[in-house]
Amino acid sequence: MTVASILRGKPQRVIGLRETQSVAEAAQLLAKENIGAVLVTGSGGDMIGIVSERDIVRAMAARGHGVVDQPVSSLMTKDVTCCAPEDSVASTMALMTERRFRHLPVRKDGKIIGMISIGDVVKRRVEDAESEATSLRDYIVNA
Repeated sequence: MTVASILRGKPQRVIGLRETQSVAEAAQLLAKENIGAVLVTGSGGDMIGIVSERDIVRAMAARGHGVVDQPVSSLMTKDVTCCAPEDSVASTMALMTERRFRHLPVRKDGKIIGMISIGDVVKRRVEDAESEATSLRDYIVNA
């Protein structure tokens, strides 16, 4: 299975914020969309970073509640690792586990086409394991 198979089961939209929007706006968007991370775009519309719930909580712990008025660019992760639609679910899961990412943008031909979460990856792996177990049971019963 590939990352593309995960994307097929998700809405076909990429949610983002402009780099000048506030941390409060980011928190509101995360809550409204029930997501854990959002892409940050620059003036040209390209991804320049990512902000997660975890980033916001850590910034508030370190800098205080005033951080909510700062732009998301002040706390976003700038060096964003991406995966590709053709990457395997297993290798993506390993990457996310090793690098401790919970969210990973998916890039195709230089453009962000989606975002996957560790929950999406785990769900796909469980579905694959269940399907394989069912196939093996059917093979044994019918052999």
